[in-house]
Amino acid sequence: MSEVFANARAQLINENTTEEQAIQLLRHIWEANNNTDKATWQLQVADEREEHKHREQLEDEERERLEQKNKHKFTAILPTGIPNEAAITPCSYTLRKMDKGEYVELWYFTNNGLEEANRKKTVDDDAMIMSTLADGSSAWVTAASTRNACAVLNDKDLPFEEFYQACPRMLTTMEETDWPEDRIRMMAKF
Repeated sequence: MSEVFANARAQLINENTTEEQAIQLLRHIWEANNNTDKATWQLQVADEREEHKHREQLEDEERERLEQKNKHKFTAILPTGIPNEAAITPCSYTLRKMDKGEYVELWYFTNNGLEEANRKKTVDDDAMIMSTLADGSSAWVTAASTRNACAVLNDKDLPFEEFYQACPRMLTTMEETDWPEDRIRMMAKF
């Protein structure tokens, strides 16, 4: 009915077609064209959506392939910081005694004691070795239960420099083996 379609209406009006019929005819033509355009548009949108989905799938597959190829190269780094102190690793004999709350010579926490522990790490602590007992009989014992006692200095014979090395390390090991807080404080005050 608008002026834009006045020329098209005028061409359709004749002795068999009224203006009202021309308007209806143009409306039907417009709706048919519009429905065709909408269907075409929906197909185009669906095709573009499918193409986009396919492209994303290919990108995901490529990303996955690269991640698998470089999975060790890009492992997550935990925000833990850089250790300030060297790890204190006394021998397993010492750790077991500390864990039980038994007396351990301070020598095991000196530089010499820790070096001795590093040298003996090559043997598995749970490995069984043949040992001669005091009565002359033989028995299988764990490697961790045997130790070279001749190298160990008694606490009273320990030089002050080595005592100064051993005390902080022993305190750390006491904390790690869940000693009571009052015992740790007592050792620290000593």
